[in-house]
Amino acid sequence: MLFSLCASPSAHADGTPVITKVVVNKGKYIVVGPTTVTKFSAEITASHPGGVSRASVNLWHGADYDSADGAISYDVPKCTTSGATATCTMNFQVKADTRDMTSVVANAHAGTWHIAAFATGKDRAQTAVYDYATTKVQRASKLTVNASPEPVKKGKKITVTGALTRANWNTHAWAGYSGQSVKLQYRPKNSSTYTTLKSLTTSSTGKLSTTVTATADGYYRYRFAGTSTTPAATAAGDYIDVT
Repeated sequence: MLFSLCASPSAHADGTPVITKVVVNKGKYIVVGPTTVTKFSAEITASHPGGVSRASVNLWHGADYDSADGAISYDVPKCTTSGATATCTMNFQVKADTRDMTSVVANAHAGTWHIAAFATGKDRAQTAVYDYATTKVQRASKLTVNASPEPVKKGKKITVTGALTRANWNTHAWAGYSGQSVKLQYRPKNSSTYTTLKSLTTSSTGKLSTTVTATADGYYRYRFAGTSTTPAATAAGDYIDVT
């Protein structure tokens, strides 16, 4: 899912720098798995009549900036200037961890994060926008599918099973995502278009199972639309030969 981080410019009557654009992770949400380090970048553009010496972005989670319960740190910004305008880029990294330290996330941190933006002029004038925009930091998801038996005679029943799992940042493992709506979809062998056959709800362990009638050769898959804490997932189509 793409989103915009280009909020209204932070104009100031007192002659401080103006932040005109912020883009985090190329405009995509940040998805973190159960064990690996997730790396991404951010870019900020600011202008000031006397020039901009530095601009930066950081990400925080919580009710307000001063009492944030999570933060993702970055390396030293690298800036390029053109007259009164500077564009600065910085690299971030985050991983799953329950310890109280910077650049780690626990399950409670999944969802909306705030983006703070800062700029400093060459005359040392400063601008700080603590809630410039928001993004989401999400628990990575996976979806599987298996259709059987194969081959199957036309008119007979096919059982389609699968599982929806997502990263558990507290245990550093994949865990079933319960109570979620998932669509079963089908496309004929010579078609590129999937159609939805029915909607199912995942079990307490994230499992899926249903039956359909075999009509023709084709592919079956499950599709999950995603939630605020977990990205969408689509299983690769499983081919069934109908005889």
